[in-house]
Amino acid sequence: MARLLPSLTLSATLFIVWILLHQSLHPATLLSALLVALVVPLITRSLRPAAVVMRRPGVLVRLTLVVLRDMVRSALLVGKGLLFKRNADIHSAFLRVPLDTRDPNVLAGLAMIVCLTPGTAWAELSMDRSVLLLHVFELKDEQGMIDMIKARYEKPLMQIFEGAP
Repeated sequence: MARLLPSLTLSATLFIVWILLHQSLHPATLLSALLVALVVPLITRSLRPAAVVMRRPGVLVRLTLVVLRDMVRSALLVGKGLLFKRNADIHSAFLRVPLDTRDPNVLAGLAMIVCLTPGTAWAELSMDRSVLLLHVFELKDEQGMIDMIKARYEKPLMQIFEGAP
């Protein structure tokens, strides 16, 4: 069964998204959704870096709430900065964040969080996965931003995927 469905979650998600995109329950749509849900996970199996094992799912719930709050807050701050500040008053910068993890699942989660948060963009990951280069819309306190990313995002992700304390 695992060879036919390497990722049941991905298959189910693809099936539902396909139906929602087509906005139809026509038999041809259901058949094509089933085909996509079966074929895409098989084709992309080698692209997934490692098996995902969530060791502390309760931390995931808290992290999700933190990220949602940070996204809304950041969107308001970036919007305010774009509308009311002059370009010369906005201090954009690149920031090097030293990482404690090398786990591909933690890095993928961190990439999603950073890219979804307005005002930050994942620019580069060092070859040894030890340093993340971020672009920040407005950087006032470099060390404060590094500490915030490590405490609010990296540490909980390490707890979720690596079982770190």
